[in-house]
Amino acid sequence: MLHDIISIRDFEKKDIEEILFTAKKMEQYVDNGTTLAKGKILSMLFFEPSTRTMMSFQSAMERLGGSVIGFSDTSTTSVKKGETLIDTVSTMDQYSDVMVIRNPLEGSARLAAEVAEIPVINAGDGTNQHPTQTLLDLYTIKKEFGSIDGLKIAMVGDLKYGRTVHSLAYALSMYNVELVLVSPRELRMPEDITEHLKDTIPYIEIVALEDLPKVDLVYVTRIQKERFGDPNEYERTKNTYRIDKNSIKLLGNAKIMHPLPRVSEIAREVDTSPNAIYFKQARNGIPVRMALIATLLEVLP
Repeated sequence: MLHDIISIRDFEKKDIEEILFTAKKMEQYVDNGTTLAKGKILSMLFFEPSTRTMMSFQSAMERLGGSVIGFSDTSTTSVKKGETLIDTVSTMDQYSDVMVIRNPLEGSARLAAEVAEIPVINAGDGTNQHPTQTLLDLYTIKKEFGSIDGLKIAMVGDLKYGRTVHSLAYALSMYNVELVLVSPRELRMPEDITEHLKDTIPYIEIVALEDLPKVDLVYVTRIQKERFGDPNEYERTKNTYRIDKNSIKLLGNAKIMHPLPRVSEIAREVDTSPNAIYFKQARNGIPVRMALIATLLEVLP
């Protein structure tokens, strides 16, 4: 039993499959709610902006019958006065039963888990990991295709700084899949991840979207301006890829996912295409995060 959700690398395949199975069971409560977590409190410590992750965690806890406290703007907290991360975590540890934290510093979630006695869930630590996004991505893939095994999946965009693709690549390496990594040379997947992939699953790296072979799924990521230390590097790469109606002709029947938010990398005209499943993907964050909370609180149905 996992006490914290910090990195997808802490999971074995059986742990992932158990969460996906539990998420499927949670679907019955998404519309009508339940009292499984009645009397429990979720604290959310968001040191970085968020829409889907923060709101879906709140929605998940409330649908489980629990309550939510926390912040999404540190300017209204004692962080503004110079309070350390350790002291903030230690305080919230006294007020809640499970904690979700997003922080721009790599390793911040693991530090929080070392300090807190209650379970800690990593909602993103810098460019490092975003394990709950990965779990909802896997759940979406499994719902859409029936199985993860046997698929050929392309990851497109910022593979250097994108924590969602870092976590997802590690997770997919536990399955029988092939990966196509599509990025500008400056934004290639980090070497430690590609070294791991070499030992686990087949993959190729390409630069041009036009060179994309036939795949089952295209996972698009935003070129993240906030992650770049060099503004010139961002300007050179920000508009490298764009999925529009013409691109869909190249993709065939391939489904399109995106962790969102998007900027210009997917045109709005794609939203109504049967290829697009990224808003379904966002919705799947609710049952998956319900499953994670219920598992950590040991209030499974």
